[in-house]
Amino acid sequence: MSQPMPVLYLSHGAPPLADDPVWPAELAAWSARLPKPRAVLVVSAHWEAAPLTIGATSTRPLVYDFWGFPQRYYDVQYPAPGAPELAAEVRRLLAGAGYPTADAPDRGLDHGAYVPLMEMYPQADVPVLQISMPSLDPRELYEIGRRLAPLRHAGVLIVGSGFFTHNLREMNPMSGPADAPPPSWSVEFDDWGNEVLSTGDVDALLDFHHKAPAAGRAHPRTEHFAPLFVSLGAGEEAGVARTAIEGFWYGLAKRSVQLG
Repeated sequence: MSQPMPVLYLSHGAPPLADDPVWPAELAAWSARLPKPRAVLVVSAHWEAAPLTIGATSTRPLVYDFWGFPQRYYDVQYPAPGAPELAAEVRRLLAGAGYPTADAPDRGLDHGAYVPLMEMYPQADVPVLQISMPSLDPRELYEIGRRLAPLRHAGVLIVGSGFFTHNLREMNPMSGPADAPPPSWSVEFDDWGNEVLSTGDVDALLDFHHKAPAAGRAHPRTEHFAPLFVSLGAGEEAGVARTAIEGFWYGLAKRSVQLG
C-alpha cells in the first residue's frame, strides 16, 4: 500500500450501543472515512491472557461476555472471516522481538471487538483477528504496539478497543438518558486526556496513574484504558492523535481517536 493504514483507539460501548440514537452513526461515519482495510487486528479490554494469545483464525461463535441483558443481545451474530495470514504475521513480528505468543483457536470475538465492528463494517466482510493483552503495564503494551506497527503497511487496521473513562460502579443507566450531564471526574479525566493526546505527550499518558486528574476514579481498574497504549505504540510514527468521536454515554467518556 502507498499509505500506511491509520491506527485507532475507540470506546466500544456495551451491547445496547446498537440502540443508541447517535453513537452507531458516528462509528459508521468514521469507518467510511478510512481506507478499506485488508484485515482488522483488535486488542480488546475484555481479553487479558499471558503470554499474548491469538484468538480464532477462522470464524468462531462470538463470546457473549456480559450478563443481565435481554436475550436479543445474545442472539447477535457477526461472522467476520478469520485472518490466519495476519495471525502468522503477528507471531513473526512478536517472536522477532522476543515476545512469546500462544493460540486460542476456539475463542471468538468478544464484545469489545464485535460491538463496534458491527457498526463500522456491518457486512462482516473484513477479516478480523483478536489478540490478548498479556499485561496492563503501559510501557509493555506500548512496545507491543511498536512491534506490530509494520502491519499498517500491509493494509491492517490496528484497533485498541476500550472506554476512555470506565467506572461501572458509578454508572447508573436508570438515573437518566444516555446524554445526561456527566460527573465531574469523568469530564476532568477526559479533558486531560484530550489535551495530552492532542499535544503528543505520550510520556504523560504512559504515567496517567500519577499525571491525570481523577485517574483512580475514571479507571478503578485500567483494562479499558490499556488498549490505548498498544494503539499509541503502533501509531508512534503517525503523528499526534486526532479525536474522531467525543462526548459521554451514561457519564462515561466515549472519546475515540485516530493516529495517521
